[in-house]
Amino acid sequence: MVGMLLSVLILALSAGSAGWAQSTPVESDDSRYTFNQADEGYLRLDDRTGQVSICTRRAVGWACQAVADERTALEAEIARLQAENVALKKELLSRNLALPGTVKPGEPTLKPDERLQLPNDAEFNKMMAFVEKVWRRLVDMLETLQKDMRDESSGEASR
Repeated sequence: MVGMLLSVLILALSAGSAGWAQSTPVESDDSRYTFNQADEGYLRLDDRTGQVSICTRRAVGWACQAVADERTALEAEIARLQAENVALKKELLSRNLALPGTVKPGEPTLKPDERLQLPNDAEFNKMMAFVEKVWRRLVDMLETLQKDMRDESSGEASR
């Protein structure tokens, strides 16, 4: 049923725009639109533009109307904010101020006395001894817990 309706819709669109189609390059992608059944007819999604339309049966065939979409307003607001962000960054840079979350222009990332240093062997051995001590305590606690659980289960079995 959907396939037949889709064929009728494509045939109607191609017959009405035969002259137009000759002057524009033909696109090889046959899956530009996705149709989904809705209460009033079919929702048509344009996979290239994202535009959604509702297609309904009329007295003289099918007609598709664009669905109100907040996406356009959101995209316009995003573009406005991006332009404002660029203008603000340019203003900060023109005053030789650091951009938020970045380094001030011309300033080195690390000062000479703030170089990254790895631990020496003594510090590394001390850290490893600490990790080993924590690990042993954890293993001892688990063994004690297992022993206590065995004792409880054997005590309940003898009752």
